[in-house]
Amino acid sequence: MTRARIISVLVGLSLVSLIAWVANHTSWEDTQVPMPPKGEALTNPFYVVQRFAEALGAHTAWDRVLTPPPTGSVIVLSAWHWNLSSGRRKALERWAESGGRLVIDRTLAGGESEFERWSGIVRGYRDLDRTQFAAADHQLCGRFQEEQNGIPSSGSSETLYLICELDGGSFLTTRKSAVWALRDASGIQALRVEVGRGSVTVINATPFRERSLFEGDHGWLFVAATEMRRGDEVHFMSEDAHASLLALLWQHGAPVVVLTLALVALVLWRGGVRFGPLAAAPVAARRSLVEQIRGTGQFALRQGSGDSLHAASVRALDEAAQRRVPVYASLTASERAAALARLTGFDRDALARAVRHGRVRRSHDLRGTIALLETARRRTLTKHTRSSHATR
Repeated sequence: MTRARIISVLVGLSLVSLIAWVANHTSWEDTQVPMPPKGEALTNPFYVVQRFAEALGAHTAWDRVLTPPPTGSVIVLSAWHWNLSSGRRKALERWAESGGRLVIDRTLAGGESEFERWSGIVRGYRDLDRTQFAAADHQLCGRFQEEQNGIPSSGSSETLYLICELDGGSFLTTRKSAVWALRDASGIQALRVEVGRGSVTVINATPFRERSLFEGDHGWLFVAATEMRRGDEVHFMSEDAHASLLALLWQHGAPVVVLTLALVALVLWRGGVRFGPLAAAPVAARRSLVEQIRGTGQFALRQGSGDSLHAASVRALDEAAQRRVPVYASLTASERAAALARLTGFDRDALARAVRHGRVRRSHDLRGTIALLETARRRTLTKHTRSSHATR
């Protein structure tokens, strides 16, 4: 056996041994990997909590625009600007005071003073340095004790609820009597007060968005915060996924949009290019010979200063004279003028000047010259025709 074959065998045995060792020391296990959301779950931040509420017997909806639901329903606000529109804010306040249940998370923005004045719920901030504030802000979860009218609920001294997605640097207080609250060592982090015949519940966390419902005791928190009962209507509202501008224009001003589009279409139609003429086309007719000759002469006069037109008139007169005078081509210029004077009756000198009139500087002089030459040609032909008829 050659040296090359021995090396090949050794390499092959090494590979087989390596594969056998990997196979003996490898185990295969199934691992559950969460798939990314798709469909409505990809666009609706409340998809999970809506399915949860519907499983408990409630009716849910995700509204992009505020339309106050019936009294006694539940509205959950997240990423909502409280004072964006005073009319919308007052409509929401009237709905809650008439018996609605309003639930708000910590993403409420704008109009803090108006909200505190109306609800009586104030957000306070802990006196922390930068390091402590950063640590509190990254606090993931905490355990809370439930209170009813300021008194710990039955068995709540032993039962603590795990709440996540907290804002650890702040807490909630109220100048009213708290109907329901969740408290820990840092203070109250969930609070409900009465407004008119309804209630407002503020949660200093974001426990109901995306997959947050699966964390801690957020399912219990949702039921407790909304006081949900079977058959309730629960409306989720958020402005981080609002309707497009075109959708809002159509929803709030459809008649104006329709009239504007009709006006624009009318203006475009009025100023647009038409497929046919505004008036009927004139009847096509052939031009007369006189019009053709006149038009040709005017064109020649404009384009060539009349030289070509004068030369054509002289040539036509010479051809007509040759019919009457056979030796006309061999005559001198003065003799041709005398012969034409005898044939036409015009002055010899005038005919001579007209024939020699090569460069005419003024257009009216050229017209007179060409008129004389054409008249002489016609008289020559007329007399020749009459003479021919007389001979017959």
